[in-house]
Amino acid sequence: MALAPFTPSEHIASILRNLPHKPGCYLMRDAEKTIIYVGKAIDLRNRVRSYFDNSVYDPKTLRLREHVVDIEFIVLPTEIEALHTEYQLIQKHKPRFNIRLKDDKQYPYIAVRWAQDFPRVELTRRMEQDGTRYFGPYTSAWAVRETLDALRRAFPYLTCDRVITGKDPRACLYYDIKLCNGPCIGAVNRDEYRTGIKNLMDFLDGRSTGIIDQTRSKMEAAAEDLNFERAAALRDQLQAMERIVQRQRVVFPVNVDQDVIAFAQDKNDACVQVMFIRGGRLVGREYFLLEGSEDASDAEVLSSFVREFYEDAAMVPPELLLPSEVEEAKLIEQWLKDKRGGKKVQITVPNKGNKRELVRIASDNAQETLTMLKAQWASDTNKQTEAMDELQKALNLPQPPNRIECFDISTLQGTHTVASRVVFVKGVARKNEYRKFNIRSVTEVLEPNDFASMREALTRRFRNYAEAIQNPDVTVGKKDQDETWRLLPDLLIIDGGKGQLGIAVEVLQQFYLLDKVPVVGLAKQFEELFVPGQATSIMLPRRSQALYLIQRVRDEAHRFAITANRSLRNKAGLSSRLEQIKGVGPAKRKALLKHFDRDIDAIKAASIDDLMKVPGISRQIAEIIKAQL
Repeated sequence: MALAPFTPSEHIASILRNLPHKPGCYLMRDAEKTIIYVGKAIDLRNRVRSYFDNSVYDPKTLRLREHVVDIEFIVLPTEIEALHTEYQLIQKHKPRFNIRLKDDKQYPYIAVRWAQDFPRVELTRRMEQDGTRYFGPYTSAWAVRETLDALRRAFPYLTCDRVITGKDPRACLYYDIKLCNGPCIGAVNRDEYRTGIKNLMDFLDGRSTGIIDQTRSKMEAAAEDLNFERAAALRDQLQAMERIVQRQRVVFPVNVDQDVIAFAQDKNDACVQVMFIRGGRLVGREYFLLEGSEDASDAEVLSSFVREFYEDAAMVPPELLLPSEVEEAKLIEQWLKDKRGGKKVQITVPNKGNKRELVRIASDNAQETLTMLKAQWASDTNKQTEAMDELQKALNLPQPPNRIECFDISTLQGTHTVASRVVFVKGVARKNEYRKFNIRSVTEVLEPNDFASMREALTRRFRNYAEAIQNPDVTVGKKDQDETWRLLPDLLIIDGGKGQLGIAVEVLQQFYLLDKVPVVGLAKQFEELFVPGQATSIMLPRRSQALYLIQRVRDEAHRFAITANRSLRNKAGLSSRLEQIKGVGPAKRKALLKHFDRDIDAIKAASIDDLMKVPGISRQIAEIIKAQL
């Protein structure tokens, strides 16, 4: 079945007719008036209208426009201002169709308070325009402290809150263990102290060679002058510097500053790796997780990350190395140039040489990090137990929800509607028990009925349960060789609000299971949990393990439903193409489908000889089929 033409509502059509040919931002809202997408454009009219063009086949756009019931726009003087405003709006509203950093926290930085006479060096999560130099971001405070611990042994600095006069009678313990150079007692003056901090900043910037050479010369000179105490102190600093340098891999023989960015994606999870090259040395790397990247192109993922990451970045290098082209590269380069104070920034997609190898390394690291993070969650039984205990208390369940089932609906303009059921046992996905339901009862194209689709899926699920219980020795269904239908969930999650929950309650009552199966509805907007008979929703703590588990179950149900829906669309598209092949009429089409058990993929993969085995298919027609499918 081919996709039906999309017809926007009269309200949307009216907005599309009256959009201005000017730069600005647009905000798309759903039926609950929630902002679900924010975008920007150099021409609002052309950009927004493109979402509703029937020549669009991008899965993300197709899903998005299904939910849009209203569009607002903001006219701005330039596209650069639109780019900045778009970022602010995304940060404020967190629309679910926008790609953004998964954690809404502020990342830690190393702050050097250079405006002070005797600058402090510290960890901070807030950047201010007060003369402070910032280095980062880092993904954990632990990484910052580890870096500072190594640096302080090479470049001692203050951590106390004394007013430095140089006349204090005694220094603190840090002076005795050589982690502070004692400006409080006059052991070093202001200029000497600031020189040490300047060297520390140069080290963070990857400019270490000159500092090491200079320190080695001072050490040798002190030894020649028989100032062995001074020489020993310089030797200790030199060794600390060399230990830091050993961590920094030389990637270029010349003094270059670059950020290397690559990402890895696994279903609805995406991880971006950034490698920081300063002075030709790899001085650090960090990873960042994204959300909202499902069905997005590589260009869109990279563009969204670059814009968000560098909006508040402490330093923008003169070159970014990326694995593929980004959307609106020239505009982003101009925007980054403005952030560098008018200094040029180049976005490069290398095809060969050392730069290409760096991008490959970043891609490999992103993939390894994503794999590790997913494995950590799957193996962390303590967090899973904590999540289930929290859920039991929050929902007042009779026992921990060791077995959770979640249902979701996926449709595209009312066609190819699919319901998914995913199963988690003790907090871990049980993928061999995932099931999809091709919805048969809902055929209306113009007004898809998610309630009726959910009713059909749940009815079929619990009918299978009833049949399995009544006939314990008979396998339910052709492919089910396990206990998946005979086991009831400790918690049934319905992806939807009160309306979808009401449908679930009716189905459970129909099978006399309402007192045996706890059920909740999960609303998307604020991730509220609705419980039958309870007027107010339940909001789990934002950082609780229970919420993380609920989100993971919901995301997996959504991913599985989308995958099943896409598979149906692909098969329908191939079937439609089969109808368009000259010489393949209804009789030959029926014979092909019968011979290949209605498997369009099998027809596409078949050889010419295999196709000729079908009654009525000659070599000429077989060759045409192979050429056009």
